Amino acid sequence: MSPQPQQAHRPGHPAKWSGEVTEHSDALDLEEHIFESDDPHEIAMSLKRSAERSHRRKAGPYQSAMSMLTFYINRAGKNLSKKQLEVLERAKDELREAFGRKET
Repeated sequence: MSPQPQQAHRPGHPAKWSGEVTEHSDALDLEEHIFESDDPHEIAMSLKRSAERSHRRKAGPYQSAMSMLTFYINRAGKNLSKKQLEVLERAKDELREAFGRKET
């Protein structure tokens, strides 16, 4: 399988836009370095607060919070340690619980 071609860098657009999204989301004001925490509950509560306070999000608070967490996990990919990936995956469960959602 060959690697996907990189998009050409456009003036005014950062080359690594995914990092910019998690640092400066247009939908959520995130607590600095929240994804580096080793506490899944802390990550979930921070995302929940951010999503509930945001007036710029396009979806509901639960979907916005879960989408940001999933986005971060997917974009960080191989750069995440196994331990941090486990913390972030557990944060998904904490987020579901915080919003009163059951996993299906």
